[in-house]
Amino acid sequence: MAKVLVVYYSSYGHVETMAKAVAEGARSGGADVDIKRVLELVPEDVAKNSGYKVDQDAPIAQVQDLVDYDAVIFGTPTRFGNMASQMKNFLDQAGALWMEGSLIGKVGGVFTSTGSQHGGQESTILSFHTVLLHLGFVIAGLPYSFKGQMAMDEITGGTPYGASTLAAGDGSRQPSENELAGARFQGEHIAKLAVKLSK
Repeated sequence: MAKVLVVYYSSYGHVETMAKAVAEGARSGGADVDIKRVLELVPEDVAKNSGYKVDQDAPIAQVQDLVDYDAVIFGTPTRFGNMASQMKNFLDQAGALWMEGSLIGKVGGVFTSTGSQHGGQESTILSFHTVLLHLGFVIAGLPYSFKGQMAMDEITGGTPYGASTLAAGDGSRQPSENELAGARFQGEHIAKLAVKLSK
């Protein structure tokens, strides 16, 4: 059985919700799945005063954890069209793994959340892919066989580069069923690829 890690950073809980859907999909794809989160860098009082969701169930990931999995699916909110600094800080600790080639050939994928429809979902995922390519990952997105990303009857996230959701500027919007279905689809898709490659 292939092993899949879903590792995410979430300020307000949107990416956390998507991570659980991704993990659900990966399990249905035949993988053994763990969910972990990256360390919060914002001071605790600032996080609380800003309304961050400070209580999250997932254990804190260590960069060395990446070695133990056949696939890693990363979740990050968008910050000005790029991944959140918390996630970048985590990945910047992977220099030794890069030098050792420890991550070459693993399947990697990315999902995200933005405050608006045009808040940089695609640029965030695509710029994240650059890091994964440097580390040697084989990248998988959200194929158009997931028909939900063709929806025109609702405002929805979803890109061929990876699943996504819209949080609204004040964080009030939660992931829609279509967005969660995309997350599950991406998780299942990557798990199935990991199962094939692990053979």
